[in-house]
Amino acid sequence: MADEHTHQAQSTQAKDTLISGVKHVIAVSSGKGGVGKSTVASNLACALALSGAKVGLLDADLYGPNIPMMMGSTAGPEQKDGKILPVESYGVKLISMAFLVPEEAPLVWRGPMVHQYLQAFFRDVLWGDLDYLLIDLPPGTGDVQLSLSQMVPLAGAVTVTTPQEVALYDVRKGMAMFQKVNVPLLGIIENMSFFVCGHCGERTEIFSHGGGERAAEKLGVPFLGRIPIDPAIRDGGDSGHPIVVAHPESPQAAAFRDIAQKLMNRLGGSEKEGASIDSLLKKIKEPFGKQ
Repeated sequence: MADEHTHQAQSTQAKDTLISGVKHVIAVSSGKGGVGKSTVASNLACALALSGAKVGLLDADLYGPNIPMMMGSTAGPEQKDGKILPVESYGVKLISMAFLVPEEAPLVWRGPMVHQYLQAFFRDVLWGDLDYLLIDLPPGTGDVQLSLSQMVPLAGAVTVTTPQEVALYDVRKGMAMFQKVNVPLLGIIENMSFFVCGHCGERTEIFSHGGGERAAEKLGVPFLGRIPIDPAIRDGGDSGHPIVVAHPESPQAAAFRDIAQKLMNRLGGSEKEGASIDSLLKKIKEPFGKQ
């Protein structure tokens, strides 16, 4: 029993050493692809940064990395003293496999290679002191998820889903995986929750209604909020201007900020008070000028 406790203590210490300057590591997951997980991850990272927190965003979807495009980052990272300096966009530090391989080059890797490169994103990147490091995971329950739980101390995982039952079935499996490896479940985010007609204002629930909330209740985890379907959110991802910074006054941006605030509250708050809409507008002028 003593040997087991010693091994656990050594394992925890090794995890802490790998990213010693990061206070909270948050995994952003999904049970299946196509639910807007990367869109949610990039907007949450921006919302946290605009609140005054120091934020990083690691694109761990090694086979389909698209965080740089969504964050408007085209230049690759630089090096310093043999380490990689993360790219910065909208006040968020970024690293992604998309910076390191040609856009059209497929990655055909088995588990050990995935583990090796994921570890390098922690060990060889100068993240510095961060309040939050968000990790955009690939969909499902594969090698990246398992490797991540072994490498760093996760503050918890959030899962992104759409309301229909087929997506929620995969959510339950994904969250059960995190429970098995003792990762706290911070909550469920329901994306593409509803559509509001821009002409008549009528609300349409394209993918059913309330599924995310029902899944959260069944799993005994918090329901963090709903994100509507909106062309502006998609446009923001395609153009590299997340809606949280492109249209901070919009209801869609407010939904992301509300979820970010709930996460900060669950993890003990941020370093500074949340920003007002006026201050958000002032903050985004400079980043847009530099894009």
